[in-house]
Amino acid sequence: MAGHAPQMSVEEFETIAHAAPRTVTLEFMGGQVGVKKGMDGDRSTVVSWLARRCMQSRPELDLCYGRGLRVDAYRRSRARPDAVLAPEAHFAGHGAWSDPDGALMVVEVTSYDPDTDRLARHEKPGAYGQAGIPLYFLIDRDSRTLKVYTHPDRRIGGYRDVRVAKFGETVTLPDPDGIELDTEILENYVR
Repeated sequence: MAGHAPQMSVEEFETIAHAAPRTVTLEFMGGQVGVKKGMDGDRSTVVSWLARRCMQSRPELDLCYGRGLRVDAYRRSRARPDAVLAPEAHFAGHGAWSDPDGALMVVEVTSYDPDTDRLARHEKPGAYGQAGIPLYFLIDRDSRTLKVYTHPDRRIGGYRDVRVAKFGETVTLPDPDGIELDTEILENYVR
């Protein structure tokens, strides 16, 4: 949220996030603390569907759930994408928050809450692009679309290219991922 003073320091946030119960997922985007809505059954099924596709196509990669990322370039933020694609065991030995180096793709599946538009569609593409993560994959259940953000721009944040497909279309995640997805089944996981 541009123009707002940070609610606290990133160090204070990390202390609070570490002490929060496992049933609460906290993020710190642009100096503001946010509670990330828990996964409903359909949302977690979408992430599991993607994990299976990734394992079939690229078994040397891991799709890690809820991995905390330090997206420091974006106003010292801390994000917890729904999933992060990285080389196998890349995050082994990391604490609660990892540098985004080595992340090949971050994935967000929209939840049905008021912050989805601001976070998933606006702030997170800026943060992930500024962090240099090669791909941001947004599975948007509200609009029944898949958005593949490529060519991160570290200087201004965000991504230079966005491709949009509708649920039911075949989507190919470009290199470094190189995974083809038949998305017809996603229609089953929206309200």
